[in-house]
Amino acid sequence: MTKYLLLKHYRGGPAKHANATDMIHTWAPEEISAHVAFMDDMIEDLRARGEFVDSQALSPRGAFVRYDGEGRPPVTDGPFAETKDLIAGWMVIDVESDERAHEAAAHLSSAPGKDGRPLHEWIEVRPFLTDASEVTDVTEPAW
Repeated sequence: MTKYLLLKHYRGGPAKHANATDMIHTWAPEEISAHVAFMDDMIEDLRARGEFVDSQALSPRGAFVRYDGEGRPPVTDGPFAETKDLIAGWMVIDVESDERAHEAAAHLSSAPGKDGRPLHEWIEVRPFLTDASEVTDVTEPAW
């Protein structure tokens, strides 16, 4: 079994999709409730399969912080894109294969959004690093 991080962006992905870019603050309360209920149901299904590890939604608040000498941590709200603009939350699953992780991510992508339409949002799927050779054998930087 391998753990995977499923990142929810709500802002599109490699290619924009109109449903995924409808900002959640424009949704009616019942649309938000249906979206959350879908994710809760998915979590229960993953839990029943023994594949669920964790999930969290992120607050829109946040800051960039870095070391800048003793007692001077600079904190900024830009100018770079921040995770609060990119990542709305995540789910960690523990599954047998990349294919199963992709299947779970595709299902998560179908969560309802505005007007009850599936979001078709891009879900970023990242396996947890389990072998340091994945980093040391890379010829191109992963970033």
